Amino acid sequence: MKGKAEPFQKLCTRMRLWEFPDEFVIQPTDGSSTSSFSISLVDASMMLIDSIPEYSSIHVPKTQLIFGVVGMLKFVTGSYLFVVTDCKCVGSYLGHPIFKFISLKVLRCSHSVKHSPAEQQKKVENEFSRLLKTAERTTGLYFSYDTTLTLSAQRLYDLGDESKMLPLWRQGEPRFLWNGYMLEALIDKELDPYLLPVVQGSFHNFQATIGKEIVDVTLIARRCTRRNGTRMWRRGADPEGYVANFVESEQIVQINGFTSSFVQVRGSIPFLWEQIVDLSYKPKLKIVRPGEAPQIAKRHFLDLRKMYGSVLAVDLVNKHGGEGRLSETFSNAMQPIVSEDLRYLHFDFTKICGHVHFERLSLLYEQAADFLVKNGYFLLNEKKEKMKEQLGVVRTNCIDCLDRTNITQTMIARKMLELQLRKIGVFAAEEIISSHPELDGSFRILWANHGDDISIQYSGTPALKGDIVRSGERRVQGVLTDRYISLKRYYLNNFSDGTKQDAIDLLQGHYIASMRRDMVPPSPTRGLEAVASFPIALCLVMIGLFWTTRSLGQVGNDGMHLLLSVVWGSISVGIAVFMRANGRIFCNRPRLRLHS
Repeated sequence: MKGKAEPFQKLCTRMRLWEFPDEFVIQPTDGSSTSSFSISLVDASMMLIDSIPEYSSIHVPKTQLIFGVVGMLKFVTGSYLFVVTDCKCVGSYLGHPIFKFISLKVLRCSHSVKHSPAEQQKKVENEFSRLLKTAERTTGLYFSYDTTLTLSAQRLYDLGDESKMLPLWRQGEPRFLWNGYMLEALIDKELDPYLLPVVQGSFHNFQATIGKEIVDVTLIARRCTRRNGTRMWRRGADPEGYVANFVESEQIVQINGFTSSFVQVRGSIPFLWEQIVDLSYKPKLKIVRPGEAPQIAKRHFLDLRKMYGSVLAVDLVNKHGGEGRLSETFSNAMQPIVSEDLRYLHFDFTKICGHVHFERLSLLYEQAADFLVKNGYFLLNEKKEKMKEQLGVVRTNCIDCLDRTNITQTMIARKMLELQLRKIGVFAAEEIISSHPELDGSFRILWANHGDDISIQYSGTPALKGDIVRSGERRVQGVLTDRYISLKRYYLNNFSDGTKQDAIDLLQGHYIASMRRDMVPPSPTRGLEAVASFPIALCLVMIGLFWTTRSLGQVGNDGMHLLLSVVWGSISVGIAVFMRANGRIFCNRPRLRLHS
Protein backbone atom coordinates (compact mmCIF):
# COMPACT_ATOMS: atom_id res chain seq x y z
CA MET A 1 0.00 0.00 0.00
CA LYS A 2 1.14 3.58 -0.56
CA GLY A 3 2.89 5.72 2.02
CA LYS A 4 2.94 3.34 4.97
CA ALA A 5 2.59 5.40 8.13
CA GLU A 6 2.93 3.86 11.54
CA PRO A 7 0.06 4.26 14.02
CA PHE A 8 0.59 6.81 16.77
CA GLN A 9 1.49 4.03 19.18
CA LYS A 10 1.73 0.31 18.54
CA LEU A 11 -0.91 -1.91 20.08
CA CYS A 12 0.14 -4.30 22.82
CA THR A 13 -0.02 -7.84 21.48
CA ARG A 14 0.55 -9.85 24.67
CA MET A 15 -0.45 -8.88 28.20
CA ARG A 16 -0.56 -10.41 31.65
CA LEU A 17 -3.72 -9.88 33.69
CA TRP A 18 -3.06 -9.70 37.44
CA GLU A 19 -6.05 -10.25 39.71
CA PHE A 20 -5.45 -8.56 43.07
CA PRO A 21 -8.09 -8.39 45.83
CA ASP A 22 -8.84 -4.70 45.14
CA GLU A 23 -7.71 -4.19 41.54
CA PHE A 24 -6.93 -5.72 38.18
CA VAL A 25 -3.58 -4.86 36.62
CA ILE A 26 -2.83 -5.34 32.91
CA GLN A 27 0.88 -5.55 32.12
CA PRO A 28 2.38 -5.68 28.59
CA THR A 29 4.60 -8.75 28.08
CA ASP A 30 5.50 -8.25 24.41
CA GLY A 31 8.55 -6.05 25.05
CA SER A 32 6.53 -2.89 24.72
CA SER A 33 7.60 0.20 26.70
CA THR A 34 3.94 0.96 27.41
CA SER A 35 3.06 1.43 31.07
CA SER A 36 0.80 -1.05 32.82
CA PHE A 37 -2.63 0.09 33.93
CA SER A 38 -4.83 -0.77 36.86
CA ILE A 39 -8.59 -0.96 37.28
CA SER A 40 -10.05 -0.48 40.74
CA LEU A 41 -12.49 -3.16 41.87
CA VAL A 42 -14.23 -0.59 44.08
CA ASP A 43 -15.28 2.03 41.54
CA ALA A 44 -13.76 0.82 38.21
CA SER A 45 -11.45 3.85 38.05
CA MET A 46 -8.38 3.39 35.83
CA MET A 47 -4.84 4.73 35.93
CA LEU A 48 -1.46 4.05 34.35
CA ILE A 49 1.14 2.63 36.74
CA ASP A 50 4.89 2.15 36.48
CA SER A 51 5.20 -1.17 38.29
CA ILE A 52 3.21 -4.14 39.52
CA PRO A 53 1.96 -3.71 43.12
CA GLU A 54 3.86 -5.66 45.75
CA TYR A 55 2.34 -8.82 47.14
CA SER A 56 3.30 -11.43 49.71
CA SER A 57 4.17 -15.04 49.03
CA ILE A 58 1.07 -15.98 51.02
CA HIS A 59 -1.37 -14.02 48.86
CA VAL A 60 -0.07 -14.54 45.30
CA PRO A 61 -2.48 -12.96 42.80
CA LYS A 62 -3.92 -15.00 39.95
CA THR A 63 -2.43 -14.24 36.55
CA GLN A 64 -3.63 -14.94 33.05
CA LEU A 65 -2.30 -14.27 29.56
CA ILE A 66 -4.59 -12.06 27.46
CA PHE A 67 -4.32 -10.80 23.89
CA GLY A 68 -6.35 -7.61 23.88
CA VAL A 69 -8.68 -5.29 25.75
CA VAL A 70 -12.04 -5.13 23.97
CA GLY A 71 -13.74 -2.52 26.15
CA MET A 72 -15.85 -1.89 29.21
CA LEU A 73 -19.56 -1.69 29.99
CA LYS A 74 -20.98 0.17 32.96
CA PHE A 75 -24.26 -1.14 34.34
CA VAL A 76 -26.34 -0.21 37.33
CA THR A 77 -24.89 -3.31 39.01
CA GLY A 78 -21.26 -2.44 38.30
CA SER A 79 -18.65 -2.29 35.55
CA TYR A 80 -17.41 -5.14 33.39
CA LEU A 81 -14.19 -5.44 31.39
CA PHE A 82 -14.03 -7.51 28.16
CA VAL A 83 -10.70 -9.14 27.28
CA VAL A 84 -9.47 -11.61 24.65
CA THR A 85 -8.22 -14.73 26.42
CA ASP A 86 -7.50 -16.82 23.32
CA CYS A 87 -7.21 -16.18 19.58
CA LYS A 88 -5.67 -17.65 16.46
CA CYS A 89 -4.14 -16.25 13.29
CA VAL A 90 -6.42 -17.02 10.33
CA GLY A 91 -4.54 -15.31 7.50
CA SER A 92 -3.46 -11.88 6.40
CA TYR A 93 -5.21 -8.77 5.15
CA LEU A 94 -3.02 -6.80 2.72
CA GLY A 95 0.08 -8.23 4.40
CA HIS A 96 -1.10 -7.77 7.99
CA PRO A 97 -1.81 -10.82 10.20
CA ILE A 98 -5.49 -11.28 11.08
CA PHE A 99 -6.67 -12.93 14.27
CA LYS A 100 -9.98 -14.51 15.21
CA PHE A 101 -11.42 -14.61 18.72
CA ILE A 102 -11.42 -18.07 20.26
CA SER A 103 -12.39 -16.96 23.75
CA LEU A 104 -13.85 -13.69 25.06
CA LYS A 105 -14.02 -13.22 28.83
CA VAL A 106 -16.02 -10.74 30.90
CA LEU A 107 -14.46 -9.55 34.18
CA ARG A 108 -16.44 -7.75 36.85
CA CYS A 109 -14.56 -4.61 37.86
CA SER A 110 -16.69 -2.89 40.48
CA HIS A 111 -19.34 -3.66 43.04
CA SER A 112 -23.00 -2.77 42.76
CA VAL A 113 -24.14 0.75 43.56
CA LYS A 114 -25.04 0.89 47.23
CA HIS A 115 -28.15 3.03 46.93
CA SER A 116 -30.07 0.29 45.12
CA PRO A 117 -32.40 -1.94 47.20
CA ALA A 118 -30.67 -5.29 47.79
CA GLU A 119 -33.44 -7.42 46.30
CA GLN A 120 -33.79 -5.28 43.16
CA GLN A 121 -30.01 -5.02 42.83
CA LYS A 122 -29.62 -8.80 42.91
CA LYS A 123 -32.40 -9.30 40.40
CA VAL A 124 -30.97 -6.78 37.93
CA GLU A 125 -27.44 -8.11 38.44
CA ASN A 126 -28.57 -11.67 37.69
CA GLU A 127 -30.32 -10.48 34.52
CA PHE A 128 -27.24 -8.63 33.24
CA SER A 129 -24.96 -11.53 34.20
CA ARG A 130 -27.12 -13.86 32.12
CA LEU A 131 -26.87 -11.53 29.14
CA LEU A 132 -23.11 -11.15 29.53
CA LYS A 133 -22.69 -14.94 29.42
CA THR A 134 -24.61 -14.85 26.15
CA ALA A 135 -22.33 -12.04 24.95
CA GLU A 136 -19.23 -14.14 25.71
CA ARG A 137 -20.41 -16.59 23.03
CA THR A 138 -20.49 -13.95 20.27
CA THR A 139 -19.13 -15.44 17.04
CA GLY A 140 -17.19 -14.08 14.08
CA LEU A 141 -14.97 -11.50 15.83
CA TYR A 142 -11.69 -10.50 14.12
CA PHE A 143 -8.90 -8.03 14.72
CA SER A 144 -5.42 -6.97 13.64
CA TYR A 145 -2.72 -5.34 15.73
CA ASP A 146 -1.34 -3.53 12.67
CA THR A 147 -4.24 -2.21 10.58
CA THR A 148 -7.92 -1.41 10.81
CA LEU A 149 -10.20 -4.07 9.37
CA THR A 150 -13.12 -1.64 9.14
CA LEU A 151 -11.84 -0.16 5.85
CA SER A 152 -11.79 -1.76 2.42
CA ALA A 153 -8.49 -1.87 0.52
CA GLN A 154 -9.55 1.15 -1.54
CA ARG A 155 -10.53 3.26 1.47
CA LEU A 156 -7.39 2.20 3.32
CA TYR A 157 -5.25 3.21 0.33
CA ASP A 158 -6.94 6.61 0.22
CA LEU A 159 -6.51 7.15 3.96
CA GLY A 160 -4.42 10.29 4.47
CA ASP A 161 -1.08 10.26 6.25
CA GLU A 162 -2.51 12.37 9.04
CA SER A 163 -5.22 9.78 9.67
CA LYS A 164 -2.67 6.97 9.62
CA MET A 165 -0.91 8.57 12.57
CA LEU A 166 -4.04 8.25 14.71
CA PRO A 167 -4.63 5.29 17.06
CA LEU A 168 -6.06 2.31 15.21
CA TRP A 169 -9.48 2.63 16.81
CA ARG A 170 -9.78 6.14 15.32
CA GLN A 171 -8.62 5.28 11.80
CA GLY A 172 -11.55 3.20 10.66
CA GLU A 173 -15.23 3.32 9.79
CA PRO A 174 -17.26 3.62 13.05
CA ARG A 175 -20.24 1.69 11.74
CA PHE A 176 -18.12 -1.47 11.32
CA LEU A 177 -16.32 -1.11 14.67
CA TRP A 178 -18.06 -3.85 16.67
CA ASN A 179 -16.74 -2.69 20.04
CA GLY A 180 -17.02 1.04 19.42
CA TYR A 181 -19.49 1.59 22.26
CA MET A 182 -17.47 -0.55 24.70
CA LEU A 183 -14.32 1.47 23.98
CA GLU A 184 -15.94 4.75 25.02
CA ALA A 185 -15.31 4.16 28.73
CA LEU A 186 -11.57 3.72 28.05
CA ILE A 187 -10.90 6.32 25.37
CA ASP A 188 -10.23 9.27 27.71
CA LYS A 189 -7.81 7.31 29.92
CA GLU A 190 -4.72 7.51 27.63
CA LEU A 191 -4.94 3.79 26.96
CA ASP A 192 -4.56 3.84 23.17
CA PRO A 193 -1.94 1.02 23.07
CA TYR A 194 -4.53 -1.26 24.70
CA LEU A 195 -7.64 -0.34 22.72
CA LEU A 196 -8.20 -3.16 20.25
CA PRO A 197 -10.54 -2.37 17.30
CA VAL A 198 -12.71 -5.39 16.48
CA VAL A 199 -15.00 -6.23 13.57
CA GLN A 200 -17.70 -8.87 13.41
CA GLY A 201 -18.18 -10.77 10.20
CA SER A 202 -16.19 -13.33 8.28
CA PHE A 203 -12.65 -13.86 7.03
CA HIS A 204 -11.51 -16.63 4.66
CA ASN A 205 -8.82 -16.95 2.02
CA PHE A 206 -7.18 -19.49 -0.26
CA GLN A 207 -4.35 -19.86 -2.74
CA ALA A 208 -4.72 -21.63 -6.07
CA THR A 209 -2.50 -22.28 -9.07
CA ILE A 210 -3.32 -20.81 -12.49
CA GLY A 211 -0.75 -22.19 -14.88
CA LYS A 212 2.55 -21.18 -13.32
CA GLU A 213 1.04 -18.41 -11.24
CA ILE A 214 -0.30 -18.53 -7.70
CA VAL A 215 -3.38 -16.44 -6.98
CA ASP A 216 -4.32 -15.43 -3.45
CA VAL A 217 -8.02 -14.69 -2.87
CA THR A 218 -9.40 -13.24 0.36
CA LEU A 219 -13.01 -12.64 1.31
CA ILE A 220 -13.84 -10.48 4.32
CA ALA A 221 -17.25 -9.44 5.66
CA ARG A 222 -17.92 -6.47 7.93
CA ARG A 223 -21.21 -6.28 9.82
CA CYS A 224 -22.69 -2.87 10.53
CA THR A 225 -23.48 -2.17 14.20
CA ARG A 226 -26.16 0.50 13.63
CA ARG A 227 -29.05 -1.99 13.46
CA ASN A 228 -27.36 -5.18 14.53
CA GLY A 229 -29.37 -8.10 15.81
CA THR A 230 -31.12 -11.39 15.25
CA ARG A 231 -33.22 -12.44 12.30
CA MET A 232 -36.77 -11.86 13.59
CA TRP A 233 -36.04 -9.03 16.03
CA ARG A 234 -34.18 -6.79 13.60
CA ARG A 235 -35.96 -6.38 10.30
CA GLY A 236 -36.13 -3.53 7.81
CA ALA A 237 -34.74 -0.11 8.67
CA ASP A 238 -34.87 2.37 11.52
CA PRO A 239 -36.19 5.93 10.90
CA GLU A 240 -32.66 7.14 10.03
CA GLY A 241 -32.35 4.59 7.21
CA TYR A 242 -29.93 2.14 8.84
CA VAL A 243 -30.98 -1.37 7.90
CA ALA A 244 -30.80 -4.75 9.60
CA ASN A 245 -28.17 -7.28 8.55
CA PHE A 246 -26.13 -4.70 6.62
CA VAL A 247 -22.89 -6.40 5.61
CA GLU A 248 -20.03 -5.18 3.45
CA SER A 249 -18.29 -8.07 1.63
CA GLU A 250 -14.90 -7.42 0.08
CA GLN A 251 -13.18 -9.87 -2.27
CA ILE A 252 -9.44 -9.25 -2.70
CA VAL A 253 -7.21 -10.94 -5.27
CA GLN A 254 -3.41 -10.71 -5.20
CA ILE A 255 -1.19 -12.09 -7.96
CA ASN A 256 2.10 -11.10 -9.61
CA GLY A 257 2.38 -8.04 -7.35
CA PHE A 258 -1.09 -6.77 -8.33
CA THR A 259 -3.77 -6.19 -5.70
CA SER A 260 -7.42 -5.86 -6.67
CA SER A 261 -10.52 -5.46 -4.53
CA PHE A 262 -14.24 -5.65 -5.21
CA VAL A 263 -16.90 -4.65 -2.65
CA GLN A 264 -20.57 -5.64 -2.46
CA VAL A 265 -23.13 -4.93 0.25
CA ARG A 266 -26.31 -6.59 1.49
CA GLY A 267 -29.02 -5.24 3.76
CA SER A 268 -32.68 -5.57 4.70
CA ILE A 269 -35.39 -3.83 2.67
CA PRO A 270 -34.95 -0.16 3.67
CA PHE A 271 -38.15 0.97 5.35
CA LEU A 272 -40.03 0.14 8.54
CA TRP A 273 -41.36 -3.42 8.59
CA GLU A 274 -41.43 -6.32 11.01
CA GLN A 275 -42.12 -10.02 11.32
CA ILE A 276 -42.78 -10.77 14.99
CA VAL A 277 -42.58 -14.43 16.03
CA ASP A 278 -45.84 -15.97 17.25
CA LEU A 279 -45.18 -19.76 17.06
CA SER A 280 -46.33 -19.93 13.44
CA TYR A 281 -43.81 -21.28 10.94
CA LYS A 282 -43.90 -18.08 8.87
CA PRO A 283 -45.06 -15.08 10.94
CA LYS A 284 -46.89 -12.37 9.03
CA LEU A 285 -44.89 -9.58 7.44
CA LYS A 286 -46.14 -6.17 8.50
CA ILE A 287 -45.22 -2.82 6.99
CA VAL A 288 -45.05 -0.16 9.71
CA ARG A 289 -46.00 3.44 8.87
CA PRO A 290 -45.95 2.79 5.09
CA GLY A 291 -46.29 6.51 4.36
CA GLU A 292 -42.73 7.04 5.63
CA ALA A 293 -41.19 4.40 3.33
CA PRO A 294 -40.04 6.83 0.58
CA GLN A 295 -38.30 9.16 3.05
CA ILE A 296 -36.54 6.30 4.88
CA ALA A 297 -35.42 4.68 1.62
CA LYS A 298 -34.13 8.05 0.46
CA ARG A 299 -32.06 8.47 3.64
CA HIS A 300 -30.67 4.96 3.28
CA PHE A 301 -29.54 5.36 -0.31
CA LEU A 302 -28.18 8.84 0.26
CA ASP A 303 -25.95 7.33 2.92
CA LEU A 304 -24.89 4.50 0.59
CA ARG A 305 -24.03 6.93 -2.20
CA LYS A 306 -21.85 8.95 0.18
CA MET A 307 -19.97 5.80 1.13
CA TYR A 308 -19.74 3.94 -2.16
CA GLY A 309 -20.72 6.19 -5.06
CA SER A 310 -23.26 4.83 -7.53
CA VAL A 311 -25.65 2.13 -6.29
CA LEU A 312 -27.45 -0.73 -8.03
CA ALA A 313 -30.19 -2.04 -5.70
CA VAL A 314 -30.97 -5.68 -6.59
CA ASP A 315 -34.22 -6.87 -5.01
CA LEU A 316 -34.62 -10.68 -5.01
CA VAL A 317 -37.96 -11.09 -3.21
CA ASN A 318 -40.91 -12.61 -5.01
CA LYS A 319 -44.09 -10.87 -6.15
CA HIS A 320 -46.79 -12.64 -4.14
CA GLY A 321 -47.95 -12.75 -0.52
CA GLY A 322 -46.16 -10.81 2.17
CA GLU A 323 -42.95 -10.65 0.14
CA GLY A 324 -44.91 -9.20 -2.73
CA ARG A 325 -46.25 -6.37 -0.55
CA LEU A 326 -42.73 -5.55 0.61
CA SER A 327 -41.40 -5.61 -2.93
CA GLU A 328 -44.20 -3.36 -4.18
CA THR A 329 -43.59 -0.87 -1.39
CA PHE A 330 -39.84 -0.96 -2.08
CA SER A 331 -40.38 -0.39 -5.80
CA ASN A 332 -42.76 2.51 -5.18
CA ALA A 333 -40.35 4.08 -2.68
CA MET A 334 -37.53 3.88 -5.21
CA GLN A 335 -39.36 5.51 -8.12
CA PRO A 336 -38.89 9.13 -6.97
CA ILE A 337 -35.18 8.70 -6.17
CA VAL A 338 -33.94 6.56 -9.05
CA SER A 339 -31.31 8.45 -11.02
CA GLU A 340 -28.21 7.95 -13.12
CA ASP A 341 -26.32 7.08 -9.92
CA LEU A 342 -29.06 4.98 -8.35
CA ARG A 343 -30.75 2.09 -10.09
CA TYR A 344 -33.37 -0.37 -8.86
CA LEU A 345 -33.54 -3.86 -10.34
CA HIS A 346 -36.11 -6.45 -9.30
CA PHE A 347 -35.32 -10.09 -10.00
CA ASP A 348 -37.84 -12.69 -8.82
CA PHE A 349 -35.28 -15.27 -7.74
CA THR A 350 -37.77 -17.95 -6.69
CA LYS A 351 -39.89 -17.70 -9.85
CA ILE A 352 -36.99 -17.55 -12.31
CA CYS A 353 -34.51 -19.92 -10.67
CA GLY A 354 -36.83 -22.18 -8.69
CA HIS A 355 -34.98 -24.70 -6.55
CA VAL A 356 -32.49 -26.02 -9.10
CA HIS A 357 -32.05 -23.69 -12.09
CA PHE A 358 -29.50 -21.30 -10.64
CA GLU A 359 -27.76 -20.99 -13.99
CA ARG A 360 -30.61 -18.59 -14.80
CA LEU A 361 -28.87 -16.01 -12.64
CA SER A 362 -27.08 -15.21 -15.90
CA LEU A 363 -30.26 -13.28 -16.77
CA LEU A 364 -29.64 -11.06 -13.75
CA TYR A 365 -26.01 -10.56 -14.69
CA GLU A 366 -26.99 -9.46 -18.18
CA GLN A 367 -29.09 -6.68 -16.65
CA ALA A 368 -26.38 -5.65 -14.18
CA ALA A 369 -23.30 -6.08 -16.42
CA ASP A 370 -23.19 -2.52 -17.70
CA PHE A 371 -23.26 -1.15 -14.12
CA LEU A 372 -20.51 -3.57 -13.00
CA VAL A 373 -18.25 -2.80 -15.95
CA LYS A 374 -18.76 0.96 -15.63
CA ASN A 375 -18.13 1.12 -11.86
CA GLY A 376 -15.45 -1.53 -11.85
CA TYR A 377 -13.12 -2.50 -9.03
CA PHE A 378 -10.05 -1.24 -7.21
CA LEU A 379 -6.68 -2.18 -8.73
CA LEU A 380 -3.06 -1.53 -7.74
CA ASN A 381 -0.13 -2.42 -10.01
CA GLU A 382 3.20 -3.94 -8.99
CA LYS A 383 4.45 -0.51 -7.83
CA LYS A 384 1.36 -0.07 -5.63
CA GLU A 385 0.08 2.66 -7.92
CA LYS A 386 -3.68 2.96 -8.37
CA MET A 387 -4.77 1.87 -11.84
CA LYS A 388 -8.53 1.64 -11.24
CA GLU A 389 -10.98 2.46 -8.48
CA GLN A 390 -14.42 1.13 -7.70
CA LEU A 391 -16.97 3.87 -8.33
CA GLY A 392 -20.16 2.14 -7.23
CA VAL A 393 -21.61 -0.82 -5.37
CA VAL A 394 -24.25 -3.51 -5.87
CA ARG A 395 -26.64 -3.70 -2.93
CA THR A 396 -28.49 -7.03 -2.78
CA ASN A 397 -31.45 -8.04 -0.65
CA CYS A 398 -33.95 -10.83 -0.25
CA ILE A 399 -36.09 -11.22 2.88
CA ASP A 400 -33.30 -12.30 5.23
CA CYS A 401 -30.39 -11.18 3.02
CA LEU A 402 -28.83 -14.60 3.63
CA ASP A 403 -29.63 -17.44 1.26
CA ARG A 404 -30.75 -16.05 -2.11
CA THR A 405 -28.53 -13.05 -1.47
CA ASN A 406 -25.40 -15.14 -0.94
CA ILE A 407 -25.97 -17.15 -4.12
CA THR A 408 -26.42 -13.93 -6.09
CA GLN A 409 -23.38 -12.22 -4.57
CA THR A 410 -21.33 -15.33 -5.32
CA MET A 411 -22.31 -15.13 -8.99
CA ILE A 412 -21.42 -11.43 -9.19
CA ALA A 413 -18.10 -11.97 -7.36
CA ARG A 414 -17.23 -14.79 -9.79
CA LYS A 415 -17.86 -12.57 -12.82
CA MET A 416 -15.84 -9.72 -11.32
CA LEU A 417 -12.92 -12.00 -10.42
CA GLU A 418 -12.80 -13.11 -14.05
CA LEU A 419 -12.70 -9.46 -15.18
CA GLN A 420 -9.92 -8.73 -12.70
CA LEU A 421 -7.80 -11.69 -13.78
CA ARG A 422 -8.22 -10.72 -17.45
CA LYS A 423 -7.17 -7.15 -16.69
CA ILE A 424 -4.08 -8.33 -14.80
CA GLY A 425 -3.23 -10.60 -17.74
CA VAL A 426 -3.61 -13.96 -16.02
CA PHE A 427 -6.76 -14.93 -17.94
CA ALA A 428 -7.24 -14.82 -21.68
CA ALA A 429 -10.17 -12.86 -23.13
CA GLU A 430 -12.71 -15.72 -22.90
CA GLU A 431 -11.17 -17.68 -20.03
CA ILE A 432 -13.41 -18.39 -17.04
CA ILE A 433 -12.95 -19.68 -13.49
CA SER A 434 -14.75 -22.98 -14.08
CA SER A 435 -12.03 -24.01 -16.54
CA HIS A 436 -9.62 -24.22 -13.57
CA PRO A 437 -10.94 -26.94 -11.21
CA GLU A 438 -8.68 -26.03 -8.27
CA LEU A 439 -9.57 -22.34 -8.45
CA ASP A 440 -13.25 -23.10 -9.05
CA GLY A 441 -13.57 -25.48 -6.11
CA SER A 442 -11.74 -23.18 -3.70
CA PHE A 443 -13.81 -20.21 -4.84
CA ARG A 444 -17.07 -22.06 -4.19
CA ILE A 445 -16.00 -23.11 -0.70
CA LEU A 446 -14.81 -19.58 0.05
CA TRP A 447 -18.23 -18.06 -0.64
CA ALA A 448 -20.14 -20.92 0.97
CA ASN A 449 -18.19 -20.44 4.22
CA HIS A 450 -18.71 -16.69 3.95
CA GLY A 451 -22.47 -17.16 3.61
CA ASP A 452 -22.59 -19.60 6.53
CA ASP A 453 -20.73 -17.20 8.82
CA ILE A 454 -23.07 -14.28 8.10
CA SER A 455 -26.12 -16.50 8.44
CA ILE A 456 -24.99 -17.93 11.79
CA GLN A 457 -24.56 -14.43 13.20
CA TYR A 458 -28.02 -13.31 12.07
CA SER A 459 -30.16 -16.45 12.18
CA GLY A 460 -28.15 -18.85 14.34
CA THR A 461 -27.75 -21.42 11.53
CA PRO A 462 -25.68 -21.86 8.36
CA ALA A 463 -27.14 -20.55 5.10
CA LEU A 464 -29.74 -22.47 3.11
CA LYS A 465 -28.84 -23.75 -0.35
CA GLY A 466 -25.21 -24.14 0.74
CA ASP A 467 -24.78 -27.13 -1.54
CA ILE A 468 -25.53 -24.90 -4.55
CA VAL A 469 -22.72 -22.51 -3.64
CA ARG A 470 -20.29 -25.32 -2.81
CA SER A 471 -20.93 -27.62 -5.77
CA GLY A 472 -23.14 -25.74 -8.21
CA GLU A 473 -25.72 -28.53 -7.94
CA ARG A 474 -28.85 -29.19 -5.89
CA ARG A 475 -28.54 -32.53 -4.11
CA VAL A 476 -30.89 -34.63 -2.00
CA GLN A 477 -28.57 -34.28 0.99
CA GLY A 478 -28.67 -30.51 0.52
CA VAL A 479 -32.47 -30.49 0.52
CA LEU A 480 -32.56 -32.53 3.73
CA THR A 481 -29.97 -30.27 5.33
CA ASP A 482 -32.06 -27.23 4.43
CA ARG A 483 -35.12 -28.79 6.09
CA TYR A 484 -33.14 -29.30 9.28
CA ILE A 485 -31.75 -25.74 9.13
CA SER A 486 -35.26 -24.33 8.65
CA LEU A 487 -36.54 -26.21 11.71
CA LYS A 488 -33.58 -25.04 13.76
CA ARG A 489 -34.21 -21.44 12.69
CA TYR A 490 -37.82 -21.82 13.78
CA TYR A 491 -36.74 -22.98 17.23
CA LEU A 492 -34.09 -20.27 17.70
CA ASN A 493 -36.37 -17.50 16.41
CA ASN A 494 -39.18 -18.45 18.78
CA PHE A 495 -37.38 -19.66 21.91
CA SER A 496 -33.86 -18.23 22.01
CA ASP A 497 -33.24 -15.08 19.99
CA GLY A 498 -35.01 -12.64 22.32
CA THR A 499 -32.29 -13.09 24.94
CA LYS A 500 -29.60 -12.96 22.26
CA GLN A 501 -31.06 -9.68 20.98
CA ASP A 502 -30.91 -8.18 24.47
CA ALA A 503 -27.24 -9.16 24.74
CA ILE A 504 -26.47 -7.54 21.38
CA ASP A 505 -28.29 -4.35 22.38
CA LEU A 506 -26.21 -4.15 25.57
CA LEU A 507 -22.92 -4.56 23.70
CA GLN A 508 -23.80 -2.05 21.00
CA GLY A 509 -25.13 0.63 23.36
CA HIS A 510 -28.67 0.51 22.02
CA TYR A 511 -29.72 0.08 25.63
CA ILE A 512 -27.83 2.46 27.91
CA ALA A 513 -27.15 0.62 31.18
CA SER A 514 -25.43 3.42 33.09
CA MET A 515 -24.83 4.05 36.77
CA ARG A 516 -27.60 6.67 37.10
CA ARG A 517 -30.09 6.55 39.94
CA ASP A 518 -33.03 6.59 37.53
CA MET A 519 -31.74 3.53 35.67
CA VAL A 520 -34.55 1.08 34.87
CA PRO A 521 -33.93 -2.69 34.83
CA PRO A 522 -35.07 -4.97 32.02
CA SER A 523 -38.84 -4.80 31.81
CA PRO A 524 -40.47 -7.61 33.79
CA THR A 525 -42.97 -9.94 32.24
CA ARG A 526 -46.52 -9.39 33.42
CA GLY A 527 -49.93 -11.00 33.16
CA LEU A 528 -50.22 -14.14 31.07
CA GLU A 529 -46.75 -13.65 29.64
CA ALA A 530 -45.27 -14.07 33.14
CA VAL A 531 -46.70 -17.58 33.47
CA ALA A 532 -46.87 -18.67 29.81
CA SER A 533 -44.52 -21.57 29.17
CA PHE A 534 -44.41 -23.32 25.82
CA PRO A 535 -42.94 -26.58 27.21
CA ILE A 536 -45.62 -26.80 29.91
CA ALA A 537 -48.43 -25.93 27.50
CA LEU A 538 -47.18 -28.47 24.95
CA CYS A 539 -46.88 -31.08 27.71
CA LEU A 540 -50.49 -30.44 28.75
CA VAL A 541 -51.66 -30.84 25.16
CA MET A 542 -49.79 -34.15 24.83
CA ILE A 543 -51.16 -35.40 28.16
CA GLY A 544 -54.69 -34.49 27.06
CA LEU A 545 -54.23 -36.32 23.76
CA PHE A 546 -52.83 -39.36 25.57
CA TRP A 547 -55.84 -39.63 27.89
CA THR A 548 -58.21 -38.92 25.03
CA THR A 549 -56.76 -41.91 23.18
CA ARG A 550 -56.83 -44.09 26.30
CA SER A 551 -60.45 -43.15 27.05
CA LEU A 552 -61.57 -43.85 23.47
CA GLY A 553 -59.98 -47.29 23.75
CA GLN A 554 -62.13 -48.06 26.81
CA VAL A 555 -65.46 -46.86 25.40
CA GLY A 556 -66.56 -50.44 24.64
CA ASN A 557 -66.18 -51.42 28.30
CA ASP A 558 -67.72 -48.35 29.91
CA GLY A 559 -69.74 -45.57 28.23
CA MET A 560 -68.36 -43.06 30.74
CA HIS A 561 -65.04 -43.19 28.90
CA LEU A 562 -66.71 -41.50 25.90
CA LEU A 563 -67.46 -38.48 28.08
CA LEU A 564 -63.91 -38.55 29.47
CA SER A 565 -62.46 -38.66 25.98
CA VAL A 566 -64.54 -35.62 25.00
CA VAL A 567 -63.37 -33.78 28.13
CA TRP A 568 -59.69 -34.59 27.60
CA GLY A 569 -59.93 -33.85 23.88
CA SER A 570 -61.60 -30.51 24.58
CA ILE A 571 -58.84 -29.60 27.05
CA SER A 572 -56.13 -30.42 24.48
CA VAL A 573 -57.86 -28.52 21.68
CA GLY A 574 -58.58 -25.58 23.98
CA ILE A 575 -54.97 -25.25 25.07
CA ALA A 576 -53.76 -25.63 21.48
CA VAL A 577 -56.18 -22.96 20.24
CA PHE A 578 -55.14 -20.62 23.06
CA MET A 579 -51.46 -21.13 22.18
CA ARG A 580 -52.13 -20.42 18.51
CA ALA A 581 -54.15 -17.29 19.28
CA ASN A 582 -51.61 -15.98 21.82
CA GLY A 583 -48.40 -17.31 20.28
CA ARG A 584 -46.34 -14.22 21.01
CA ILE A 585 -46.53 -14.59 24.80
CA PHE A 586 -45.03 -18.08 24.55
CA CYS A 587 -41.99 -16.85 22.60
CA ASN A 588 -38.64 -15.67 23.91
CA ARG A 589 -38.85 -11.88 23.47
CA PRO A 590 -36.33 -9.06 24.04
CA ARG A 591 -36.95 -7.39 27.39
CA LEU A 592 -34.59 -4.42 27.41
CA ARG A 593 -36.05 -0.95 27.01
CA LEU A 594 -34.10 0.70 24.22
CA HIS A 595 -33.13 4.35 24.36
CA SER A 596 -34.34 6.63 21.59
